[in-house]
Amino acid sequence: MFPIASTDAIKTTSYKIVLPFYIYAAVWFLIAAVMMFVRAEAFMNHFFHPHLLAITHIMALGWATMVILGAAHQLVPVLIEGKLHSDRLAYATFILAALGIPLLVYGFYHFEMHAPAKWGGRFVILAVLCFLINIYKSMAKSKSENVHAVFVFTAILWLFATVAFGLALVYNFTYTMFPHDYLHYLPLHAHTGIIGWFLLLVIGVGSRLIPMFMISKYTNPKLLWIIYLLINGALVIYLIIFYFFNKPGITMVPSLLIMSAVVLFIKYCYHAYKERLRKTVDEQIKISLLSVAMLLIPMIMLVILIGVFMTSASEKEKLSLVICYGFVIFFGWLTAIILGMTFKTLPFIVWNKVYHLQSAKGRTPNPKDLFSDVIFRIMSISYLAGFVIFGSGILSEKSILLQAGATLLIVAAFFYNWNVVKVITHKASIPS
Repeated sequence: MFPIASTDAIKTTSYKIVLPFYIYAAVWFLIAAVMMFVRAEAFMNHFFHPHLLAITHIMALGWATMVILGAAHQLVPVLIEGKLHSDRLAYATFILAALGIPLLVYGFYHFEMHAPAKWGGRFVILAVLCFLINIYKSMAKSKSENVHAVFVFTAILWLFATVAFGLALVYNFTYTMFPHDYLHYLPLHAHTGIIGWFLLLVIGVGSRLIPMFMISKYTNPKLLWIIYLLINGALVIYLIIFYFFNKPGITMVPSLLIMSAVVLFIKYCYHAYKERLRKTVDEQIKISLLSVAMLLIPMIMLVILIGVFMTSASEKEKLSLVICYGFVIFFGWLTAIILGMTFKTLPFIVWNKVYHLQSAKGRTPNPKDLFSDVIFRIMSISYLAGFVIFGSGILSEKSILLQAGATLLIVAAFFYNWNVVKVITHKASIPS
């Protein structure tokens, strides 16, 4: 989901590695939206409902993680000013993840925690291990070190911890590995992935690329290091609290640290916006900036949740807030940034594939000409409307709002796929 700063052949990963991740993720996004329509009632039940678990893992792994993995194979060489260590490991990452995710989703959907879920988890953890080794080896060969690369590598470590712990929890259904059941450890598993993997990586990379998109000279490594320490410090504190205290009130401390990091990142993006040289901001950047602002919603909801769990609120009210919290993260913040960044990155990757040799000989289309602005606008409007309506349906427990919101999200996912196909199937055409 992130762009490339250079077309240097030394630093550019083959499109053959990157494109399958984008295609795979796009399909899963559409599947998730359809499942939300078909199984809307799951969002009015417990957050441990099998169908809800399946949709959550589709969004976390099949959608968000696969897009990020694909983009990271292209981006990391640019960040470190070097080559990707191994194309074979990159292909292995895709194949293993592509096999593991549907098995894992099937296991959750049917609540079959034996062979399907276990094999799915094994394939996913092997995929992440291949990715981790590949990135580590790539960075080890590079002499360039920067805060953005540190963010990325640390995020991958948290991803590995998340999937390893998740696999252990799957095994805990059939073998007693932990003193408590899956439900007890679910918050730990979820927040390790959300904060450690997604938030850390998005902030680390976004802080480099959002200014680049807007042609802004703003940079502030000191502020980024503070954000980095706040996020990782909050996660470590949360782990200690979870294992030794496990009281909702105390978790307010790491929550406030995370919120502070988010506010500082918003400040960073604001300064980048104010100091931009390009005064016009395209639609893709607008939705990406919107996603940055949307980070505040789950942060505020988390503080509210902690407060609610300390009160005598009904179990139903607590469950609705928890489900809405997860929805806002995966269908709000993460989906918004992917929708925007896909069409800042994917067109460039395909353009570089199609016009790399021709660009020196004469005029070529701009990368933005490879997709349809009209389709993008329809997608954006459908997505935002669907997000608001479906979220309202969760809180109000009205199935008609859930169905209407899911329908709009299906429309958004369909048009997203349409534009992705349009970009990928683009044929060379030199303008006169």
